[in-house]
Amino acid sequence: MQRGLGSRRLAIVFAVILIVSSPIIINSLQAYTIAETVADAVGMSMDSWLPVAVGVVLAGLTAAVVFGGARRIAKVTESLVPSMALLYLVLGIMVIASHADQIGPVMVAIVVDAFSGESVAGGALGTVIVTGIQRGMFSNEAGLGTAPNAAASAATTHPVKQGLVQSLGVYFDTFLVCSITAFIVLVATPDLAGAPIGIALTQGAVVSTLGAWSGGALSLIVFLLAFSTILGLYYYGEANIAYITSNPTMMLAYRLLVVAVVLVGCTLNAGAVWTLSDLALAMLTLINLPVIARLSRHVVALLRDYRVQPGRRSRPHLYPRQASRCSRH
Repeated sequence: MQRGLGSRRLAIVFAVILIVSSPIIINSLQAYTIAETVADAVGMSMDSWLPVAVGVVLAGLTAAVVFGGARRIAKVTESLVPSMALLYLVLGIMVIASHADQIGPVMVAIVVDAFSGESVAGGALGTVIVTGIQRGMFSNEAGLGTAPNAAASAATTHPVKQGLVQSLGVYFDTFLVCSITAFIVLVATPDLAGAPIGIALTQGAVVSTLGAWSGGALSLIVFLLAFSTILGLYYYGEANIAYITSNPTMMLAYRLLVVAVVLVGCTLNAGAVWTLSDLALAMLTLINLPVIARLSRHVVALLRDYRVQPGRRSRPHLYPRQASRCSRH
């Protein structure tokens, strides 16, 4: 926004909104998800002392990592995410395979419920679309302008390479992970009337199919994935704090605030946090999408360079000036 549009003011506004939304609001939701998962796994209520205890432990782990710097964050997350995502997919496939006879009826029900005349007349189709957009954005961050904070720090020989990796992440998150989750729930719980909401619904579907051991495994997966998300979103905020100011006191205050948010988030009301997160993400999107449209010509130029000059992909010193600038920025 500053270099491409010449507007540092707009960039600062976006940075402030991002700091409030991702590392603060959404991290509180991630913390709540962890607390809810642990409570459901041990059979305790969210009204008990357990969420506070989980919050203390989680805040301590977060502080240990975030005060260690970006390298420690990268080291922790890169070791957690791939293995936990793969383990989750394996569990999901096991659940779906155990209810193979329900796959056909579930697919039919999804299509019928989404596009039936009754849904359209009742306005349900619009609700499904809006909810799908909200949760899709929450899942893969496409269009929000948040993921580039991590992508820009990657070591790559051409900026288009990292762009393709980011695009692949959208398909993996939405089409694979989210679809697996939907099928886990629907094949194991065809009738959702009176079913629990949130992570408890998925956990119940897994445990009822695979047994008690799977509840502990899913709890570990959710904990590690949500914790890695907390660290990643913290890094987003750190990058934007550093962009706004170089005052070390502000950075220290930000780190302490994130740790406090993780502690308090374990005890918050999930509905209120979801509403706040949807609002914050909408604000980011409304700013970011017009900017993407304005800057799209640079993307086209870089993609053309990547396609027609494959010999330069491993020799960044031969890039055109524009590609080199974008890679650095």
